[in-house]
Amino acid sequence: MKKSLLILLIILFQTGFIASAQKDNTATLNQLVIVANNPGPVISKDIYGHFSEHLGTCIYGGIWVGTDSRIPNTYGIRNDVLYALREIKVPNLRWPGGCFADTYHWKDGIGPQEKRASIVNTHWGGVTEDNSFGTHEFMKLTELLDCDAYINGNVGSGTVQEMAEWVEYLTSNSESPMTRLRKENGREEPWKVKYFAIGNENWGCGGNMTAEFYTNIMRQYSTYLNNYGDNRLYRVACGPYDFGFDWTETLMKDGNSRGRFQGLSIHYYSLVDGWNNKGSATVFGEREWFQIMRANLQMDPIIKGHKDIMDRYDPQKTKGLVVDEWGNWFDVEPGTNPGFLYQQNTIRDGLTAAIHLNIFNTHADRVKVANLAQIVNVLQSVILTKDDRMVLTPTYHVFRMFRVHQEARLLHSDLRCEDYAFGDRSIPALSASASVDNEGRVHISIANLNPNKQITVTCPVIGETYKRVTGEVLTAGEINAHNSFEKPEAVKPGNFSNFTYKNGILTINMPAKSVVVLELTK
Repeated sequence: MKKSLLILLIILFQTGFIASAQKDNTATLNQLVIVANNPGPVISKDIYGHFSEHLGTCIYGGIWVGTDSRIPNTYGIRNDVLYALREIKVPNLRWPGGCFADTYHWKDGIGPQEKRASIVNTHWGGVTEDNSFGTHEFMKLTELLDCDAYINGNVGSGTVQEMAEWVEYLTSNSESPMTRLRKENGREEPWKVKYFAIGNENWGCGGNMTAEFYTNIMRQYSTYLNNYGDNRLYRVACGPYDFGFDWTETLMKDGNSRGRFQGLSIHYYSLVDGWNNKGSATVFGEREWFQIMRANLQMDPIIKGHKDIMDRYDPQKTKGLVVDEWGNWFDVEPGTNPGFLYQQNTIRDGLTAAIHLNIFNTHADRVKVANLAQIVNVLQSVILTKDDRMVLTPTYHVFRMFRVHQEARLLHSDLRCEDYAFGDRSIPALSASASVDNEGRVHISIANLNPNKQITVTCPVIGETYKRVTGEVLTAGEINAHNSFEKPEAVKPGNFSNFTYKNGILTINMPAKSVVVLELTK
């Protein structure tokens, strides 16, 4: 009933406003109506999560340098990266994979460093690693970041016992062989582990399973993932890639299966022209820009499709949708190891981050966790490192700007905008979402996907009045502008004041290829 009234209110407001504007010959093509006095679901902070895999230099060199490194570090974790990640309020961190997770045997990464088994990373570059970064090091990282651990268990090549013992080692305070082993390795008290995934991409690198086979396996493994003490695992079942609705249907239709997990994962990467022609991260024209924007927007129908299935079997929304791999995937930088997936990060990637986070916000009723792939030096990362130097990417800046939405309540909004056209195709030119926090501050995040045109947006804010509006903007002169080790601040946010607020209506002049976040206070 409330939703119907809100929709009616928006329609009546728009009708009146449009009629008035038409009388005054005012352009009204781009309009974002926000209802400020009837907030919706809480936007989970965990949709702003990140992903750290044993892949390329994400862990080794990007996060972990060891205690003997000349690079300033805390317990072997480099300080510059640590401080930067604290600034964006990383809520949860997924580890150790990815495809690596289903070849990872956790006991190889515990105990004295000199006694740990070396392994070959068969998925990513065929390099040998010494397992110097393992369970204790990862949990120390989450403590230093003050974030939740999201651990991905090995279903593909592991065993039920191995996974069950890992959970016990991590979270149990009972007297047992696993807890004694943990204490022998220097950790007396158990850790808290919030999220635990039952495999990764088990339809592919995690075992090439059918949905039916995985569903049975998931039920078996989940049975032995125990809750110890007051630790409560949020078990994440492996879901499909993009529009793989049949996989979701298989997992959700069986009531016994639904009782074995709390979240269902999906993965989706944005590509220029498919997996065989991913394109360059920095050398591209407007066609490639448009293709990526178009691919980014596909996240919305993907989520809607999986939500529709989940809503049929779980109308109370007890199961969360976990988008634990997303982002742009381009060709690696020239001269780098193809298996390391190292790519630069431009203003285009910043727009990608804004589009996805706006979409996740608007689906806050079902999307509870999301993880950008990946956190450092891999794919669409927020940080790049080279020896003792560090660069913050445009994607990093968007996450920092959008952190205001974490744990705020979604505001009902209605966006109507012009199209951005290229050739014979077109997409909406704008992406937006809005929220209100516990102090009553409203935050509006808008992205202008058109790289060529400033767009003026009329934004009526219904139900409340505000005294002060401030803003921040991220934009650039060129579509491939990016931060390098030589020019680390070529793309960075600045204050934004190109707006007016009068009689409850914001008028925002959005620069081309920009992300704007506004704050309204009473």
